[in-house]
This record gives sequence, structure tokens and C-alpha cells, in this order.
Amino acid sequence: MEEESGVSPPTPTPPAEKKETNTAAAAGETPAISLRSFELADVDDYMVWASDERVARFCSWSAYTSKEELLKYMRETVLPHPWFRAICLDGRPVGAVSVALNAPGSGDRCRGEIGYVLAAAHWGRGIAAEAVRAAAAAVFREVPELERLEALVDVENRASQRVLEKVGFLREGVLRKYFSLKGTTRDVVVYSHLSTDHPLLSAK
Repeated sequence: MEEESGVSPPTPTPPAEKKETNTAAAAGETPAISLRSFELADVDDYMVWASDERVARFCSWSAYTSKEELLKYMRETVLPHPWFRAICLDGRPVGAVSVALNAPGSGDRCRGEIGYVLAAAHWGRGIAAEAVRAAAAAVFREVPELERLEALVDVENRASQRVLEKVGFLREGVLRKYFSLKGTTRDVVVYSHLSTDHPLLSAK
């Protein structure tokens, strides 16, 4: 599975200017993807993975059963978020990638946390890895003071760990009993990539 990693995000910064990032892939390789800001019109595509129990297994949220509840989440959380992007194939969202950034002046602006989620129909195609690579490159470029991008992944979420390792994130270790997920205290694996590290590898 390729699912969202991470815990509750830090205090967000003000919304950033909407941007789109494109990545290309040759025929027979990882499909070409683009990253763009979400719109409320994307709710039906978003519902495809947000309502899937398999996708929600390691996520902080439970699978949605109501489009209205998902629209509320999009209005209140997704759209105002400073770095929350749709992972698109041919312009249609098939997943999401976000980076939680600390507020300017907080003293921790040097660090951000990446999370990602992908519709089950697209697992195993290298899409999540390519989205992580593209998102990391974009956020380091857009936020000059960002020096460290990290991901916290459930120890049982092997597929998400492979996504990060595939593109070159460094596995730093395990934080035991680090946070509670749906009533269970979980261990997480910590991954990081620094702005001074070698560029992340393409998933192609």
C-alpha cells in the first residue's frame, strides 16, 4: 500500500500561491503526474480514496461515508492549507501530498513534515514515489528557509516506507509508542531528507 504518513501537522502558515508541478515519464515507465492545488470540484475524485478502508488504514482519518463531510473537510482543511496538492494523472486527482510547515517566526521553520495518500487502483505503479520526489523538490524551492523534510511512517506500513526509500529519504530510526492512531498507540519509523542532501531519485 502507498498511504499517508505522519501525525498531526504543526501550526500552518498562511496559504501559499497556487502552483502546479509537472513530471514526465516515458511510455512503459512511471506514469506522468502533475501536482496542483485542490478545488471543491475535485470532491468526487477525492471520495474515491477517502471512502476506501484500505487507504485509510494507516491514516489519521477514518474512511468517509458522506460527500458532505468530505466537502466540509476540504473547505476547512485542504483548501486553506499552505501546501496541500492533488496528485493528478491526466489532470484528475488520484491522491494527495501535503507538507506541514511551522509558522514563520516559530523557530522551527527549518523543518517540515510530508504526508501522502493514493487511491488503491494506482498502488504499485511508482506514482506515490514520483509525487514525493516532485513535492520535495518543489517545497525546498518555494520555502528557502526549509532545511529538513521528514516523514513519520507506521512500522507496519511497509509500502509507505518503500516509497520513501525508493526516492532516497534516509531512515533514521524508530520512535516507540509515538502517537495514538484510532485508539492504538503506534511505533513510527522516522525518515528525512535535507536540502543539502543529493537530489531525490526519480521513481522512473
